[in-house]
Amino acid sequence: MARSYRNTKKRTFTHLNAFDRGKIQVLWKQGKSLQAIANEIGCHKSTISRELKRGRVTQRRSDLTEHTVYFPDTGQAVYEKNRSHCGAKYKLAQASEFIQFAVEKMQKDHWSPDAICGYAKAQKRFENAMVCTKTLYHYIDLGLLPVKNIDLPLKVTRNTKQKRIRQHKKVLGTSIEQRPPHIDERKEFGHWEIDTVLGSRKQGAALLTLTERKTRKEHMIKIDQKTADSVKKAMQALKNIYGSTFSSVFKTITSDNGSEFSELSHAINPAQVEVYYTHPYTSSERGTNERHNGLIRRFIPKGKSIDDIDESLIAYVENWCNTLPRKILGYRSPNDLYHEELKSVV
Repeated sequence: MARSYRNTKKRTFTHLNAFDRGKIQVLWKQGKSLQAIANEIGCHKSTISRELKRGRVTQRRSDLTEHTVYFPDTGQAVYEKNRSHCGAKYKLAQASEFIQFAVEKMQKDHWSPDAICGYAKAQKRFENAMVCTKTLYHYIDLGLLPVKNIDLPLKVTRNTKQKRIRQHKKVLGTSIEQRPPHIDERKEFGHWEIDTVLGSRKQGAALLTLTERKTRKEHMIKIDQKTADSVKKAMQALKNIYGSTFSSVFKTITSDNGSEFSELSHAINPAQVEVYYTHPYTSSERGTNERHNGLIRRFIPKGKSIDDIDESLIAYVENWCNTLPRKILGYRSPNDLYHEELKSVV
């Protein structure tokens, strides 16, 4: 049997309250000793001695002589003032430079508190004059920073969705069940997930998004319509950008069963790039890409027409996604890891 070394006794004392202080005043006026008052209150006599000193007030008689009197209200006021100085102190003053950096990143660059703290720690900035993620969230909740919870998209959009039973849908091509298991481990570079992001539900332009599973590199391409022909043209443009390295960078692509991806295998060379399709209505099998689509929605909300979005905004959002420090990447950015991987294939 393991021997226990815990010998700290549980604290059983309580602080004096206003009622106790009233009793102390009455008993002290009656000439009771410290021990007698302590026995009546249920505490140590040293507690009574400190309380009498705490609540002592000097008064002057009519003959101008001075004497001290104990007032319970004075003792209570001093006690409350002392208690207000207890507990952990806010580090706003000591970490002012870090707080200013954090507020700027949250307001201008839309970084999360965790990304800010993790990035600062990974880059060894601000030394010890910074706070942790939990404390930063706590300051926001208390209203100590010019940032509100509404400014933190993830904190106000998390909700639960009811499970819906859907009818079976045909898989367009090779099922994800046949995808090599090692791809799930995210140790090999070159495996992508693809999807489209719509603005309004009406016909019009859309965004074709591709996300690399290991590095989280994001490609955003504006297409004229959510059709197979538009996807085919976008993929051909992507092939032209990468040239001879395309098949080394894009080893596999995992898609859902949307009709716009029905010709995806023909849009690329199937002998060089394998295309796999997820199970119907299972977006979690493309979780990385879905997560990035959620990030894009911070800038391009549902209902906003993609036709009205300038190419410069799309480029900005793409760059924001690729330069955002990620906890899962050790607070490095997707671009950092992506460029390292490209060196091995170029």
